[in-house]
Amino acid sequence: MLTRWLRVDTRSGEPPSPQSGGSGPLIELRGVVKEYETAAGPFAALKGIDLRVGSRQFVGVVGRSGSGKTTLLNMIAGIDRPTRGEIYVGDTAVNRLGEGELAVWRGRNVGIVFQFFQLLPTLSILDNVMLPMDFDGRLSVRAQRERARRLLEAVEVAEQADKLPAALSGGQQQRVAIARALANDPPLIVADEPTGNLDSQTAETVFALFRRLVAEGKTVILVSHDPDLVGKVDRTISLSDGAIVEAGALDAEPAAADGTGPARLAAADVAPVQRW
Repeated sequence: MLTRWLRVDTRSGEPPSPQSGGSGPLIELRGVVKEYETAAGPFAALKGIDLRVGSRQFVGVVGRSGSGKTTLLNMIAGIDRPTRGEIYVGDTAVNRLGEGELAVWRGRNVGIVFQFFQLLPTLSILDNVMLPMDFDGRLSVRAQRERARRLLEAVEVAEQADKLPAALSGGQQQRVAIARALANDPPLIVADEPTGNLDSQTAETVFALFRRLVAEGKTVILVSHDPDLVGKVDRTISLSDGAIVEAGALDAEPAAADGTGPARLAAADVAPVQRW
């Protein structure tokens, strides 16, 4: 059973997320263009994207290969910068941040899940989950270790904590990658083809985990080629040749993991992680 997700309590007085105190969307893109220079001249991967995503939405991004799905995800996550346009996550103008500011912002506010897991092969599972907390620097090593173990318990791979990634199955590695994405308690999770290398049953399990994160208050944006999985999200955004052809409803009602309606996770009595 999944436990209630832990909140990072650093006693620092800093806000835990970039969410606005108002009723506006969590994410807003205004006229976002991304161009790359090629031997044949400029190539527009995104062409004037206008998009709003609400808090606690589970959004699926679909489109053919080369349609701009991953580029859109990279813009929202601050992995890449737009050529033109504005990107807001909560009250933060992401496109205006300097490189150092962007790295700090992304580390605290965005959890990223990759198709190929991207776990460091020479670090234990526990150390992989601790890594974002180490970079963030708000928790002591002892607090990092405790939080990492609790997150691994939450995704049901705690017994693998001392193993190297190669000793785990693909589904287990993806669960670890999700735990790592949650390390600093980000309000936003972005996932690029997270089930692409998994069998259908394991993919369903990972998808249900994302659904439960949304039920617990996260916003999840998932890129996938799997029509069966994408059909179960709250909202679908379709891209073609760098433009949005369908965006769904901003105020779509979140559904339960089993598709029966709004849901909450079963909560366990877990104390927040304290600063040293």
